[in-house]
Amino acid sequence: MDLLGMYPTFYVPAIGTAWVMGIIGVIHVVASHTSVGASFLFALLETKAYRDGTPEIMGFIKKYGMFLLVFSYVIGSVTGPGIWYAITVASPRGVGGLIHNFVWVWAAEWVYFTVEVIGVYALVYLIGKVDAKTHLKLTWSFALASWATMLLIVGILSFMMWPGSENWYQTGSTNDAFYNLNFFAHLATRTGSMFVMAAVVGLMVASRVRDPVLRRSVVRFIAPIGLVGGLFAVMMFIYYLQTLPNNAVVMLNTYLLPVYARAMVAVFVVATAWLVFAWWQPQRVYTPLAVALFLFIAVAGVWPEERMRESMRKPYVAGQYIYGNQIIARNVPGKGIRSEMEQIAAAGLLQLHPFVPKPLRTVTADNRLATGRLLTQIACANCHALERGAPLRSLPDKLHGATDEDLIAAFLQGPLKHGTQPYMPRIDLPAPEIDAIAHFIAAVNRGEDVTAQPTPSTATAAASQPE
Repeated sequence: MDLLGMYPTFYVPAIGTAWVMGIIGVIHVVASHTSVGASFLFALLETKAYRDGTPEIMGFIKKYGMFLLVFSYVIGSVTGPGIWYAITVASPRGVGGLIHNFVWVWAAEWVYFTVEVIGVYALVYLIGKVDAKTHLKLTWSFALASWATMLLIVGILSFMMWPGSENWYQTGSTNDAFYNLNFFAHLATRTGSMFVMAAVVGLMVASRVRDPVLRRSVVRFIAPIGLVGGLFAVMMFIYYLQTLPNNAVVMLNTYLLPVYARAMVAVFVVATAWLVFAWWQPQRVYTPLAVALFLFIAVAGVWPEERMRESMRKPYVAGQYIYGNQIIARNVPGKGIRSEMEQIAAAGLLQLHPFVPKPLRTVTADNRLATGRLLTQIACANCHALERGAPLRSLPDKLHGATDEDLIAAFLQGPLKHGTQPYMPRIDLPAPEIDAIAHFIAAVNRGEDVTAQPTPSTATAAASQPE
C-alpha cells in the first residue's frame, strides 16, 4: 500500500498549531506595514524638503529612520524567519505547494528585500553626506523596493485564499496563481493600511521633536496622508470582501463579523479622530498619547484583520486544494496533483500516514483512546486546540462539551463528511477511525486523563512502516 506524502503533526497544547504562526504574523505585519508606509512618507517628505528648501525636515527623517531600524527592521527580521519556521512545521505540504508555485516570485521578493534593508541603512546614514538630489533618488528607490516586497507577498497570500477561477488548476501557471481574483483588492487594502500605520508611528516620532515649527510642519504633512490611506483601505476592504469564495463568506458572516465588526469600526473611528486631532492641534501630539493610540490601533486593528484573513480561507491552507490538515482535497491537473480523499476514505489515515507508529495502525479496544488522540491531532489540530477551555478554537468546546460518542460520530459522518459546513474539511474516514476520534473527544469532555495512553513519539514513528 502506497503511503501519502504526509509529515509529522506539530501541535502546541491550548493554542493549536496555526496560531503559533498567526501570533508571530501579527507582530510581523505591524512592523512590515510600518516600514513600507514609512518609506513612502520619507520619499514624500524629502521631496517636499528638496523643493521647498527646508533641509530641517531631514532631521525628522533621520530620527524616524533610526526608530524604523530598531522597531521595524529588527522585529521584522526576527519575526520573518519565525513565520517561515512556524509554517514549515505547521503546514509543510502547504509551504511545499506555495514554493512549487512561487519559487521565483519569492526569489524576487528576497532581492527587493535586500535592496530595502540596504536602502534604509544608506538612507539614514548618508543624510548630509551626499548631495540632496542623489539622496532623494536613493529614498525613492528604497520606497519602491519596499512596496515591491509587499506586492509580491500579497500575490502569494491572495492565492492562499483561492486562485479565483479554474484556470490555474488546468494550467498550473504562476501567472494564473499570482494574478488571482482578489490580488488587486488585497494589495490596495494593505497599501492604504501601510500609510495609516506609518502616519501613526510618525506621530510618535514627531511628538519627540522639540522645534515647534518643525513639529507642526511634519504633523500637518503626515496626518492627511494617514487619513487618505485609511479611507482608501476601508473602500478597498469592502471591494476585497466581494472577491471571496463561498466558504470565506460563510465563515465571515457566521463567526467573524459578529465578533470583530464593532472592534474594526472602533479602530477606524479612533484612528480617524486621532489623525484629525493631530492635524488640528499638532502642538498637543504628546508622546504618551501617541504611544497609547499606536498600541491600540496596532493590536485592536491588526489582530482582527489578520485573524479574519487567516480564518476565512479555511478549510484550506493554499489554493483551495490543500486542507489545513495537509490532505490534498482535489485534483490539480496542471501540477500533476491528485486528490487523496478517496484513498483515505477507503483505507483510513492510520494505514496511509507514514508517521503513525506500528502499534496504532489498527484501532483496537486497547488502543482506541491513543489512536483517537493521534487521529484528532492529524485531522483537527491545525485549526483547533484539543483541550477544554482553550482560548483559541477549542474543539471540545465547539462540540458543546458533548460526551455522547454516537452523537459525535454522527456529526463527523454527517455534516462534516458531506460538506454542509464549507469552512471545515470533509472528514470521510472508515468507521473504526471515526469511532476512535469520537471516543477521544468524549473522553476529553468527560474530564478523563487522555494522556494515560500516550501516543508513541513521532521520532521513532518513521521506522514503523506498515508491513
